[in-house]
Amino acid sequence: MKLLLDTHAFLWFLAGDRRLSGTARRRIEDSRHERFLSIASVWEMAIKSSLGKLELGDPLAEVVDQGTRENGILLLRVSKEHALGVADLPWHHRDPFDRLLAAQALLDGMSIVGQDHAFEAYGVARVW
Repeated sequence: MKLLLDTHAFLWFLAGDRRLSGTARRRIEDSRHERFLSIASVWEMAIKSSLGKLELGDPLAEVVDQGTRENGILLLRVSKEHALGVADLPWHHRDPFDRLLAAQALLDGMSIVGQDHAFEAYGVARVW
């Protein structure tokens, strides 16, 4: 199974946060699954960090590099096809980052790990 971690799922996983469901945690920890973090999520974290809306104990680059490396999570680039795929999505969701994640999941055959039910409206399988 290919898993695309929503931004909060990635952060909660790294922090051991209890808000991450047990099912989500087990799937992320299961190395039989390919796990991905979108560059769109990195961009979202960078924006929130620069606005003071995301407090991390370490610099964002370290959190992303160490968190992905130590947990076998691959970075998913944003391709032209991903960006153009957003144009074909109905407006079930206004968040531009989540819309891009939905397009990536649909185009690359991934399930999204996250608590937001809006992904299901796009036909994206969701793990929570």
